Amino acid sequence: MSERFVVVGGDAAGLSAAAKARRAVVVLERGEWVSFGACGIPYYVKGELAHLDDLQVSSPERLVDTYGLDLRRRHAVTAVDPEARRVTVDAGDETYDLAYGDLLLATGGHGATLDVPGADLDGVFTVRSLDEGRALREYLRPGSSTRPGVPTPPTDRFREHLDEVESVAVVGANKIGLELVEAFDARGLDVHVVDDGTHVFDRGPLTLPPFGPAAAGTVEERLRDHGVGLHLDSRVERFVGEGGAVTAVETDRGRLPVDAVLLDEGVEPNAELAAEAGIELGETGAVATDDYGRTSAPNVYAAGDCAEKRHQMLDEPVHLPLGLAANRGGRAVGATVTGTPTRVGPVVGTVVMKIFDLEVACSGVLDPETAREAGFDPVVETISTISRAHYYPGGSRIVVEMSADAADGRLLGAGLVGEEGCAHRVNAVATALHTELTVGELADLDLGYSPPFGPVWDPVLTAAKAVDGDLE
Repeated sequence: MSERFVVVGGDAAGLSAAAKARRAVVVLERGEWVSFGACGIPYYVKGELAHLDDLQVSSPERLVDTYGLDLRRRHAVTAVDPEARRVTVDAGDETYDLAYGDLLLATGGHGATLDVPGADLDGVFTVRSLDEGRALREYLRPGSSTRPGVPTPPTDRFREHLDEVESVAVVGANKIGLELVEAFDARGLDVHVVDDGTHVFDRGPLTLPPFGPAAAGTVEERLRDHGVGLHLDSRVERFVGEGGAVTAVETDRGRLPVDAVLLDEGVEPNAELAAEAGIELGETGAVATDDYGRTSAPNVYAAGDCAEKRHQMLDEPVHLPLGLAANRGGRAVGATVTGTPTRVGPVVGTVVMKIFDLEVACSGVLDPETAREAGFDPVVETISTISRAHYYPGGSRIVVEMSADAADGRLLGAGLVGEEGCAHRVNAVATALHTELTVGELADLDLGYSPPFGPVWDPVLTAAKAVDGDLE
């Protein structure tokens, strides 16, 4: 039997595992791109990044030279046989079987679509891959994604329509969609957000954790300030098209004429390969794993967006498609298969995003209903304070919403929104959640202070004091 370590998927989880393993590693990637930062796609679409390969972390050549990988791009794994310990690979001009000693499924995820008429029209996009990001940018501005030696997306068939793009609808008020709102606005487009929730960030089965109502209200106000049309509590019934291209979004509240649509209904795991091999999936639809990333099949692991993670606060498997969790999970598997058993580690759902000039961040559990379902009795406080010392110029307001368990004061989560100082402050919250601090213990932390960066009582400490006061 081969001692070869085979990795299916050439991005965050897969390459983190391959780099850590440092043994006979074969990485099979079905596409062209490897080692890229998908989170940067909105800034590429906006035009802040000139070229798509600016998002590449490491080139294929560097990966091969540095880590000695057998990297095979455009090699799609079509089947896994756990009993025989081999995978079937479609390399385009040939199909072959490859034996493995250990196998990592790092197949990622894809943007969820809507099961409504017209979802397959030209101009209706999901964006999870670099090729999808390039196609979207080319659709908005023909020729903007071209570069010598890089193929242009196949958009010639609707080039006449491309010259008329003036408005776009973001369907689904989630992370990637709201980040792309700024990109669309910067390109001079008329932007609309359509969502069936009563507020942005309302939780759905495939979306990220809610940032809290305070953050949602602030974000909605800022979107309106920038002229973005908000169509909340609106369910999409169909996409209307003409000549094969989308021309409108039809909801239960009326028809919205647009020239393009970005779908952000969440992320679905690419778990079909595992399911067809008889590998167990969890209730989330992602591949079920134990604390070490092991699946139900011997010597088969899963990590990244295709795999479940354990949520520390909820004490249950979740599907959170986040970059750090993917890298960390892959690295742990790489260590385990080379003889150093390493836990993948839990997640607490830490998310940071930028919407125009706002920083929005959250970690833990803010939704009271979710907290109660997990057995907690949540107490929530919302405070508004200053981002710098009151006398230091350039400061602004930060709103912090924080939740704790009434029974023992354990911190449950926090959301922050403001023009500065939120993205990094949430890391203190995440650390407190991982170490299971109470809000009283959090309020006693010796955090750094300097007038240009914050007041004496940091906003996180101020919120913790407020919640702790409610518990006394």
